[in-house]
Amino acid sequence: MPPRKINLVEAADRTITKVFDPHVAGDVNDSQAKVAKFGGAFDWHAHDNEDEAFLVLRGRIAIDFRDGPVELGEGDFIVVPRGVEHRPRSLTAEPVVLMFEPATTLNTGNAKSDLTVTDLKRL
Repeated sequence: MPPRKINLVEAADRTITKVFDPHVAGDVNDSQAKVAKFGGAFDWHAHDNEDEAFLVLRGRIAIDFRDGPVELGEGDFIVVPRGVEHRPRSLTAEPVVLMFEPATTLNTGNAKSDLTVTDLKRL
């Protein structure tokens, strides 16, 4: 059987009901492609041992860094290096974002909160 194709934006709209609730789109070796809808402002956090990549599929987001924000629109991509404190937030209603990171990466990194997701669902 061939691998299954998935439209990430359609799958997010159909499956994801809460903002900042990452869902696994696929596994790539020891990493995962995760999709989430973003909301207001996420927690300030860092990933001590992992880089984290963001690709905006729909809408606009900002990633706040302690020395200023970086705004991203559809098709924009950024890698946040390990150890860099950041805080994602939406600039439009429920943007859809693809994140690529090691499978062991916790969404809130070194910060635990009500937004921490330990049991990831799949698209």
